[in-house]
Amino acid sequence: MKKLLLALIVLAGCARASTTVDTPGRGGATGSGQLTGATTPRLAVEQFLNAVRAQDIQAMGVNFGTLRGPARDNIKSDELEKRLIILQCYFNHDKFRIASENPGEGGHRVMTVELTRGPQTRVPKFYTIRGPGARWYVDNMEIAAVNDFCRDLPRR
Repeated sequence: MKKLLLALIVLAGCARASTTVDTPGRGGATGSGQLTGATTPRLAVEQFLNAVRAQDIQAMGVNFGTLRGPARDNIKSDELEKRLIILQCYFNHDKFRIASENPGEGGHRVMTVELTRGPQTRVPKFYTIRGPGARWYVDNMEIAAVNDFCRDLPRR
């Protein structure tokens, strides 16, 4: 099951399709004018993880993205939903703490995050990137660090 989910993520990454045209001056806003992403890399990770915990796929979608903006504007909606559901399973947690922030390659900021689920704590890295309108998005994360989180664990 885990291998299947990982394969879906990898395949999904290869199947990116643009559904919008980049418009200069959008400022990180969607067509409805709602801001996406976050003002800082740290806030992008916090908002993404809070959305994961709340099981809010829509909020995850506005904080997950690339240099081009939020994933929801750049990936077909059915494909994005699949990716976010998988990410929600792997990164579901009881609590998190951002342990460090460092510069990464290609303009990324890298957050080391302590994720706790039940009695387990894992420390994946989250990669953020600055997109349109100086908004920050969670671009990638270390799923291998939390591969055992995608099992049903007893909740407290």
